[in-house]
Amino acid sequence: MTRSSTRMQTLTATDPRRRALLAGGAVYAGMLLTGTPVMAFTVDQARALIDRAVGEVNGTINSGKPEAAMLKDFEGIFTRYADVPTIARSALGPAARSASASQLATFTEAFRVYIARKYGRRFREFIGGQIEVTGAQPLKSYYEVVSVAKLRGQSPFDLRWHVSDRSGRQLFFNIIIEGVNMLAAERTEIGSMLDRRRGDINALTADLRSI
Repeated sequence: MTRSSTRMQTLTATDPRRRALLAGGAVYAGMLLTGTPVMAFTVDQARALIDRAVGEVNGTINSGKPEAAMLKDFEGIFTRYADVPTIARSALGPAARSASASQLATFTEAFRVYIARKYGRRFREFIGGQIEVTGAQPLKSYYEVVSVAKLRGQSPFDLRWHVSDRSGRQLFFNIIIEGVNMLAAERTEIGSMLDRRRGDINALTADLRSI
């Protein structure tokens, strides 16, 4: 992925990136089984959550630690602030409904490490820079917290965090980095990986552990 090809832009109605972004929102909306819930927390609390998460990300990317240690730190950040079970079920798609409780739990744990390391490597590209939270707003059944990544010698760009308390805790369930929607991208990628393994969730889980 190059920075020039993923720069956040105004998305038109026919832009495939806009469709992907909307698809990611639809994935989450489809998981809300009963109308639009009344959120038990405020936009300020959502912003405060991402402020804390961003503070830890900034600390990690500028820590000077070797890659392995930084990726371990990112695993901890995702564990504390991300709704990993929701993200994992979304990525698995329809197969999540037919998976056993044991299969789903094992997949979710493997996915937690996989997604934290994948996005940890993405955040490592920000070394020497800083992420700053700039605002937050309600979007239907969740909040969107907007942040800006300021990197040396490059134009600032958006990171958007979607936050919900649907799981019983205030956690983020999606990140949009320069227009790339995590939920939509992972559902496509994990779905493709599952197809190549002929729907074998156990094989997919084993392979995620090796990535």
